[in-house]
Amino acid sequence: MDSLAELLRASLWTRSLTRAQLDRVEAETVVRDFPAGAYVCRKGEPVEHWIGVVDGLVKMTSVNSQGKTTTFTGVTSGGWFGEGSLLKDPTRRYDIEALRSSRMALMPRATFQWLLDTDIGFNRFLLMQLNERLSQFIAMVEYERLLGPDARVARSLAALFNPLLYPEQATHVQISQEEVGYLSGVSRQRVNQALQVLEKAGLLKVDYGRIRIVDLAGLRAFG
Repeated sequence: MDSLAELLRASLWTRSLTRAQLDRVEAETVVRDFPAGAYVCRKGEPVEHWIGVVDGLVKMTSVNSQGKTTTFTGVTSGGWFGEGSLLKDPTRRYDIEALRSSRMALMPRATFQWLLDTDIGFNRFLLMQLNERLSQFIAMVEYERLLGPDARVARSLAALFNPLLYPEQATHVQISQEEVGYLSGVSRQRVNQALQVLEKAGLLKVDYGRIRIVDLAGLRAFG
């Protein structure tokens, strides 16, 4: 996707909106480009926007007082995030960093609140989205504690193809081995070994700077 209009057409939550509602959303939402390594938003900042990924890949991270970083999840093209913070937190509790050059849609808090107050379909979408994110984070804790590196890489890649969070995701994702490592908590060298294992198992195909998913169900169940 290259434009806000394409992102909105691909998003599940827009399907209940009237043409007038959609026009207002498009008029009030701002699109910004962020280079690789830039922060889309920082921990501790006021929560002012609901954020969608028009194109690119970002990671949700937190750094403690000792400088140790943990990555919670990645968000790829078509995904929206930050609704939990808008609903309950005055300041953001995590950093969002662009893993590659990314185009982001920033919907103002007032627009988000207006949709929440006026559209039942939008409320239903948020319930689904929050439940899906909760399931994702519970699964991440399980993976970290119970699975080896190969399985963690497999599950992290599978998470980028969640049809509810990323409804228009294709069968491939542009992602480097280093980026896979950030998302799975595995070193780049170990990611390379894991991808070889997964490729030999017939679950994916590794191309230069891109991974094509061959068996998504197999990736989800690996390990």
